[in-house]
Amino acid sequence: MGLFKGKKEEVMTIGVLTSGGDAPGMNAAVRAVVRTAVHAGMKVKGIRRGYSGLLEEDFIDMETRSVADIIQRGGTILYTARCPEMMNPAGPEKAANICRKNGIDALVVIGGDGSYRGALEISKHGINVIALPGTIDLDVASSDYTIGFDTALNTAMDAIDRVRDTSTSHERCSIIEVMGRKAGHIALWCGIANGAEEILIPERYDYEEQAIIDRIAERKKLGKKLHIIINAEGVGDSNGMAKRIEAATGLETRATIIGYIQRGGSPTCRDRVFASAMGSLAVELLLAGQSNRAVCFRQGEFTDMDLAEAISMKKDIDTSLWDISRKLCR
Repeated sequence: MGLFKGKKEEVMTIGVLTSGGDAPGMNAAVRAVVRTAVHAGMKVKGIRRGYSGLLEEDFIDMETRSVADIIQRGGTILYTARCPEMMNPAGPEKAANICRKNGIDALVVIGGDGSYRGALEISKHGINVIALPGTIDLDVASSDYTIGFDTALNTAMDAIDRVRDTSTSHERCSIIEVMGRKAGHIALWCGIANGAEEILIPERYDYEEQAIIDRIAERKKLGKKLHIIINAEGVGDSNGMAKRIEAATGLETRATIIGYIQRGGSPTCRDRVFASAMGSLAVELLLAGQSNRAVCFRQGEFTDMDLAEAISMKKDIDTSLWDISRKLCR
């Protein structure tokens, strides 16, 4: 019977929200959810400001024209916010009751690990949820790809190239800190793409700063004048590190924290297409009567798995890329 109750011709209503940090491509995912659902005869309610908006019943009715001209836009037209109330047991129960009150049969949640956990808690109170991996950090373990990662990478890569130009001009060492929360995926990919001499990621960093200083000093003796260190947000302390390196080596050293420009901007083709595929699959799962699933991209295919199982998974850095980076950093 799936999600349809009562008369067969009854139209199911789904809610869609974006939660946590915004990511380029979220709008493409929302667009795909809305248009796939409308095509199937379903009703869609957009929920503004993530779980906060859900708890405050900040809803809008959405149809095909509601999502016109958004696929190329960064950020999320539904807005997003952090919601501490969802950390308390009463929050998810309240959210589920609000869904029932407003005739929402299922939720499509687009966000990262924290958003997934909120969705799972809501599901325990009888509301079907489908979760999509929307985060620039690539830290959702159930999926090899997350919406926004590719755009953030390209934004960071371009910014690092620009810092490299001025570092070359001034013959200095630059420590460039990229986002990623507790994960080092952006740092690793950019470290390879930007030809860094050092890549510091929380999954592998041993905090032996003296070893880095020794390598810089050795390269300096060999006549190397430019040193690029890509530092992950999860390692941090870029400004302090820059001061210590300069004091130890005599080499002018500057820290650049790229920051939130990595979240913004028009999504790349890959983020638009992947987000569209994932959003459409989310609705197809609901139409097929599937319950509490996480949409994934695994081993080259768009697929899904049990939401609780997805949350229980752990994710490490890509070991093959890490091994490659060790050979290329010189």
